[in-house]
Amino acid sequence: MAMVMMKKSGGDKMQLSKRFQEIHERATCIYTKAEVDAALDQMAREMSVRLNNSDPIFLCVLLGGIVPLGNLLPRLDFQLEINYIHVSSYGVENKVGELSWKAEPTIDLSGRTIVVVDDILDTGTTLKAAVEYCRMKNAREVLTAVLLDKKKPRKPGGVVQADFKALSIDDRFVYGYGLDYSEYLRNVPGIYAVAPTDNVM
Repeated sequence: MAMVMMKKSGGDKMQLSKRFQEIHERATCIYTKAEVDAALDQMAREMSVRLNNSDPIFLCVLLGGIVPLGNLLPRLDFQLEINYIHVSSYGVENKVGELSWKAEPTIDLSGRTIVVVDDILDTGTTLKAAVEYCRMKNAREVLTAVLLDKKKPRKPGGVVQADFKALSIDDRFVYGYGLDYSEYLRNVPGIYAVAPTDNVM
Protein backbone atom coordinates (compact mmCIF):
# COMPACT_ATOMS: atom_id res chain seq x y z
CA MET A 1 0.00 0.00 0.00
CA ALA A 2 1.59 3.26 -1.12
CA MET A 3 2.00 5.84 1.63
CA VAL A 4 2.08 9.61 1.27
CA MET A 5 3.52 12.05 3.81
CA MET A 6 1.23 15.01 4.18
CA LYS A 7 0.74 17.95 6.52
CA LYS A 8 -2.37 19.90 7.42
CA SER A 9 -2.62 23.45 8.69
CA GLY A 10 -2.93 22.14 12.24
CA GLY A 11 0.71 21.08 12.04
CA ASP A 12 0.29 17.30 12.22
CA LYS A 13 2.37 15.21 9.84
CA MET A 14 0.96 11.82 8.93
CA GLN A 15 2.13 9.09 6.60
CA LEU A 16 -1.11 7.86 5.05
CA SER A 17 -2.35 5.79 2.15
CA LYS A 18 -3.97 7.75 -0.67
CA ARG A 19 -7.45 6.87 0.60
CA PHE A 20 -6.88 8.22 4.11
CA GLN A 21 -4.80 11.13 2.87
CA GLU A 22 -7.80 12.32 0.84
CA ILE A 23 -10.16 11.82 3.79
CA HIS A 24 -7.82 13.73 6.08
CA GLU A 25 -7.41 16.55 3.56
CA ARG A 26 -11.19 16.99 3.35
CA ALA A 27 -11.66 16.82 7.12
CA THR A 28 -12.05 19.82 9.42
CA CYS A 29 -9.92 20.23 12.52
CA ILE A 30 -12.29 20.67 15.46
CA TYR A 31 -9.65 20.66 18.21
CA THR A 32 -5.89 20.88 17.82
CA LYS A 33 -3.59 18.68 19.89
CA ALA A 34 -2.77 21.68 22.08
CA GLU A 35 -6.48 22.25 22.75
CA VAL A 36 -7.03 18.58 23.58
CA ASP A 37 -4.03 18.60 25.91
CA ALA A 38 -5.31 21.70 27.70
CA ALA A 39 -8.72 20.07 28.16
CA LEU A 40 -7.10 16.92 29.56
CA ASP A 41 -5.12 19.09 31.98
CA GLN A 42 -8.37 20.56 33.26
CA MET A 43 -10.10 17.17 33.51
CA ALA A 44 -7.13 15.78 35.45
CA ARG A 45 -7.39 18.64 37.94
CA GLU A 46 -11.10 17.90 38.44
CA MET A 47 -10.35 14.20 38.93
CA SER A 48 -7.62 14.95 41.45
CA VAL A 49 -10.04 16.93 43.60
CA ARG A 50 -12.71 14.22 43.55
CA LEU A 51 -10.63 11.04 43.54
CA ASN A 52 -7.47 11.92 45.45
CA ASN A 53 -8.05 9.57 48.40
CA SER A 54 -10.27 6.93 46.78
CA ASP A 55 -7.64 4.49 45.38
CA PRO A 56 -9.70 4.12 42.17
CA ILE A 57 -9.52 1.67 39.30
CA PHE A 58 -9.45 3.37 35.90
CA LEU A 59 -11.23 1.01 33.53
CA CYS A 60 -10.30 1.66 29.88
CA VAL A 61 -13.00 0.91 27.30
CA LEU A 62 -11.13 -0.67 24.40
CA LEU A 63 -10.18 0.34 21.84
CA GLY A 64 -11.14 4.00 21.76
CA GLY A 65 -10.27 4.73 25.39
CA ILE A 66 -6.60 3.76 25.03
CA VAL A 67 -5.28 7.08 23.73
CA PRO A 68 -7.35 9.35 26.03
CA LEU A 69 -6.48 7.28 29.10
CA GLY A 70 -2.82 6.95 28.12
CA ASN A 71 -2.55 10.73 27.84
CA LEU A 72 -4.56 11.34 31.00
CA LEU A 73 -2.59 9.05 33.33
CA PRO A 74 0.65 11.10 33.57
CA ARG A 75 -1.48 14.08 34.57
CA LEU A 76 -2.93 12.29 37.62
CA ASP A 77 -0.97 12.62 40.85
CA PHE A 78 -2.75 10.12 43.09
CA GLN A 79 -2.71 6.36 43.67
CA LEU A 80 -4.73 4.33 41.16
CA GLU A 81 -4.94 1.02 39.30
CA ILE A 82 -5.61 0.41 35.62
CA ASN A 83 -7.60 -2.30 33.90
CA TYR A 84 -9.79 -2.65 30.82
CA ILE A 85 -13.11 -3.73 29.41
CA HIS A 86 -13.95 -4.39 25.77
CA VAL A 87 -17.55 -3.77 24.83
CA SER A 88 -18.68 -2.09 21.65
CA SER A 89 -22.00 -0.89 20.25
CA TYR A 90 -20.61 -0.55 16.73
CA GLY A 91 -20.97 -3.19 14.07
CA VAL A 92 -19.85 -3.20 10.46
CA GLU A 93 -18.96 0.08 8.75
CA ASN A 94 -19.11 1.97 12.06
CA LYS A 95 -22.89 1.64 12.28
CA VAL A 96 -24.38 1.42 15.75
CA GLY A 97 -25.68 -2.05 16.43
CA GLU A 98 -26.01 -4.62 19.19
CA LEU A 99 -23.53 -4.60 22.06
CA SER A 100 -20.59 -6.92 21.55
CA TRP A 101 -18.67 -8.13 24.63
CA LYS A 102 -15.07 -9.15 23.92
CA ALA A 103 -13.22 -8.86 27.24
CA GLU A 104 -14.07 -8.41 30.91
CA PRO A 105 -11.83 -6.83 33.55
CA THR A 106 -9.13 -9.03 35.05
CA ILE A 107 -9.31 -7.40 38.48
CA ASP A 108 -11.76 -7.59 41.37
CA LEU A 109 -14.02 -4.52 41.25
CA SER A 110 -15.93 -5.16 44.46
CA GLY A 111 -15.82 -2.35 47.00
CA ARG A 112 -13.78 -0.11 44.71
CA THR A 113 -14.31 3.25 43.05
CA ILE A 114 -14.32 2.66 39.29
CA VAL A 115 -13.73 5.31 36.62
CA VAL A 116 -14.84 4.03 33.21
CA VAL A 117 -12.85 5.88 30.54
CA ASP A 118 -13.99 6.02 26.91
CA ASP A 119 -13.21 8.15 23.89
CA ILE A 120 -16.71 9.53 23.26
CA LEU A 121 -20.18 9.69 24.76
CA ASP A 122 -22.44 9.15 21.75
CA THR A 123 -25.62 7.10 22.19
CA GLY A 124 -24.70 6.29 25.80
CA THR A 125 -25.26 2.55 25.41
CA THR A 126 -21.64 1.41 25.64
CA LEU A 127 -20.96 3.41 28.79
CA LYS A 128 -24.24 2.25 30.30
CA ALA A 129 -23.29 -1.39 29.73
CA ALA A 130 -19.89 -0.83 31.34
CA VAL A 131 -21.42 0.97 34.32
CA GLU A 132 -23.99 -1.77 34.86
CA TYR A 133 -21.28 -4.41 34.65
CA CYS A 134 -19.26 -2.65 37.37
CA ARG A 135 -22.30 -2.36 39.59
CA MET A 136 -23.08 -6.04 39.05
CA LYS A 137 -19.54 -6.73 40.28
CA ASN A 138 -20.32 -4.78 43.47
CA ALA A 139 -18.24 -1.70 42.80
CA ARG A 140 -18.60 0.87 45.59
CA GLU A 141 -18.91 3.78 43.16
CA VAL A 142 -18.90 3.99 39.35
CA LEU A 143 -17.95 7.18 37.55
CA THR A 144 -17.57 7.86 33.83
CA ALA A 145 -15.01 9.93 31.92
CA VAL A 146 -14.91 10.74 28.21
CA LEU A 147 -12.66 12.72 25.95
CA LEU A 148 -15.63 13.93 23.87
CA ASP A 149 -19.27 14.54 24.71
CA LYS A 150 -21.28 14.51 21.49
CA LYS A 151 -24.28 16.82 21.58
CA LYS A 152 -27.07 14.49 20.50
CA PRO A 153 -30.00 12.63 22.05
CA ARG A 154 -28.95 9.47 23.89
CA LYS A 155 -30.61 6.13 23.34
CA PRO A 156 -33.27 5.25 25.93
CA GLY A 157 -31.53 3.97 29.05
CA GLY A 158 -28.11 5.18 27.92
CA VAL A 159 -25.76 7.33 29.97
CA VAL A 160 -26.95 10.91 29.55
CA GLN A 161 -23.96 12.77 30.96
CA ALA A 162 -20.44 11.70 31.93
CA ASP A 163 -19.06 12.59 35.34
CA PHE A 164 -15.91 13.93 33.68
CA LYS A 165 -15.56 15.23 30.14
CA ALA A 166 -12.74 17.02 28.38
CA LEU A 167 -14.47 18.49 25.32
CA SER A 168 -17.86 18.74 23.58
CA ILE A 169 -18.64 18.40 19.88
CA ASP A 170 -21.67 18.75 17.66
CA ASP A 171 -23.25 15.65 16.13
CA ARG A 172 -20.57 14.96 13.55
CA PHE A 173 -18.46 11.91 12.72
CA VAL A 174 -14.99 12.51 14.14
CA TYR A 175 -11.63 10.78 14.36
CA GLY A 176 -8.26 11.26 16.00
CA TYR A 177 -6.84 11.00 19.51
CA GLY A 178 -8.22 7.48 19.90
CA LEU A 179 -11.33 7.75 17.74
CA ASP A 180 -11.20 5.82 14.50
CA TYR A 181 -12.31 6.09 10.92
CA SER A 182 -12.88 2.51 9.68
CA GLU A 183 -10.41 1.31 12.37
CA TYR A 184 -7.70 3.74 11.18
CA LEU A 185 -6.61 7.28 12.08
CA ARG A 186 -6.82 6.77 15.87
CA ASN A 187 -3.25 8.12 16.08
CA VAL A 188 -4.00 11.44 14.40
CA PRO A 189 -3.12 14.27 16.83
CA GLY A 190 -6.16 16.45 17.40
CA ILE A 191 -9.84 15.86 16.68
CA TYR A 192 -11.12 16.00 13.09
CA ALA A 193 -14.64 15.94 11.65
CA VAL A 194 -14.93 14.11 8.36
CA ALA A 195 -16.45 15.79 5.32
CA PRO A 196 -20.13 14.90 4.75
CA THR A 197 -19.16 12.92 1.63
CA ASP A 198 -16.86 10.71 3.74
CA ASN A 199 -19.28 10.10 6.60
CA VAL A 200 -19.55 6.34 7.06
CA MET A 201 -22.42 6.39 9.52
